[in-house]
Amino acid sequence: MSKRKIDETMTQARIVRAKRTKGAKAQSAGATPVKRAKPEVSKAGDKKTEPKESREDLVVFAFRLTEAERDLIHRAAGPAKASRYVRSLAVAAARGDEAGVKEILRGSKPAV
Repeated sequence: MSKRKIDETMTQARIVRAKRTKGAKAQSAGATPVKRAKPEVSKAGDKKTEPKESREDLVVFAFRLTEAERDLIHRAAGPAKASRYVRSLAVAAARGDEAGVKEILRGSKPAV
């Protein structure tokens, strides 16, 4: 294939992609999105899942940690509970709830 033919093919491909993109943008700008029905059967089997109650509006509060600090928090909180552990501990400390902080610390695994 000659260089000119390759250039023409590439140009045509760009035009097709541009049309697809413009069409998608036009659809999303003016049209309402189609909502798909969620399956009422859970992955576990035949049990029907009930809709979750709406949660309060949450925001993100982030801070930086070293890997060692992160690992300590994960060990103290247990598997898959680090975010909840840090959140509850920080909120209890911010409220001045000394008993709550002590209770959270007593309930955690040793970090060492």
